[in-house]
Amino acid sequence: MAHSSASGNAPAPKHFYEPRLGHGLPHDPFNAIVGPRPIGWISTLSKDGVANLAPYSFFNAFNYVPPLIGFSSIGWKDTVRNIADTGEFVWNLATRPLAEAMNASCAAVPSDVSEFDLVGLAQEPSRLVKPPRVALSPVAFECRLTQMIRLKTAEGAEVDSWLTLGEVVAVHIDQRLLKNGIYDTAAAQPILRGGGPADYFGIDAAQRFELFRPR
Repeated sequence: MAHSSASGNAPAPKHFYEPRLGHGLPHDPFNAIVGPRPIGWISTLSKDGVANLAPYSFFNAFNYVPPLIGFSSIGWKDTVRNIADTGEFVWNLATRPLAEAMNASCAAVPSDVSEFDLVGLAQEPSRLVKPPRVALSPVAFECRLTQMIRLKTAEGAEVDSWLTLGEVVAVHIDQRLLKNGIYDTAAAQPILRGGGPADYFGIDAAQRFELFRPR
């Protein structure tokens, strides 16, 4: 079925660019276009037992059964090294009440400094993996590493970015977020990364709508 444009007129003029040649705009629009994006607030444990916590804006879910999630790190950072060493990590839901703490946890500090201590966040033990959870986060996924992939360009050149995928082996959900057994996304107050240096978004129940798949 054909659909007319929103205005009913011809398509609006488009700004075109090839990323390799530059975007020609005051700020790169890529992150703003691919957004809002879920936040990968990842906790890990080093071989020396130091708890690490860091947010990643290139994060999402990739499979139902088994449940797989992943994030991409620009550079071989403490989080990636810890997961490569131990094979485990935890994803913690970043929410509006925890936004400032989440942002503070991205500070560049030595690997022997725990962001939990730096930010003043309480830890909570996990059940099946060793890295701790953020105690105040209403949802957490305990994960075991499945793949760690160094990203490449279309020409095959390696990029200094690492995609880490993990299987969710345990899930923690605050019971208040389960309404008649159904998870209430908006009630959790998740925050999402937008474009620019500081843009974030929330989810409001008023913005919810339903679309059922065609049969």
